[in-house]
Amino acid sequence: MFRTGKSSGFSVARLALALAVALTPAVLTPTTAHADATAEQAAKTAEVVNKVQNFYEKTSSFKSPFTQEFTATLHNKKTSSKGTVTFAKPGKMSWEYAEPSGNRVVSDGQKLRVYEAANKQMYEQVVDKSQYPAALSFLTGQGKLTDSFTFELYEGEKMSFPGGYVLVGTPKQATPAYKKVLFYVDKATSQVRRVMILDGQGNRNRFDFLSPKVNEAVPATQFQFTPPAGTNVIKP
Repeated sequence: MFRTGKSSGFSVARLALALAVALTPAVLTPTTAHADATAEQAAKTAEVVNKVQNFYEKTSSFKSPFTQEFTATLHNKKTSSKGTVTFAKPGKMSWEYAEPSGNRVVSDGQKLRVYEAANKQMYEQVVDKSQYPAALSFLTGQGKLTDSFTFELYEGEKMSFPGGYVLVGTPKQATPAYKKVLFYVDKATSQVRRVMILDGQGNRNRFDFLSPKVNEAVPATQFQFTPPAGTNVIKP
């Protein structure tokens, strides 16, 4: 027990001061370290995003075999597809499906056409009203990643993507088409090798680009598509 009196008061004061000095580093250091770590992470994220953007700004065309896996969370059902995809500036893309055979997704930069061979129907929509290609628009030379998304960066090893980074993008403007878009980036080249689109219902649409080639000549006919006779054309 502390004694009362002048000397006791002095001792209590000294003890309080000593405790304050001792505790100050414990309180301030984590806060400062956290701020430094946050700033460092933000700088690293910006660096990776800029490298990806710069790579595709220098790319006039992109072609690759792809696989696609759509997971419907509610029914826990997976649907797999594959084919070849081609992008070209400005705003052109062509998805040719080997499975399901005959399916096509084509944009000439003005209109988006989605053809389902099994149902003999095609959805046709003006590109700027369509949400479908927005998550991949940087591949066609339209817009910048930072215009559309805010990003978080993760090491690929933690996301089952060794040798790369994963950029988790949150759209700056809410859209029913997706809640998050994950860009899986190869560290060596800054190429996007996988894109995963997550919608508001938790469904996942994953595209893997298997052996991409860039800056090869692509004929304009690649981005033109006329459906077979008897196709039901739907214009939402």
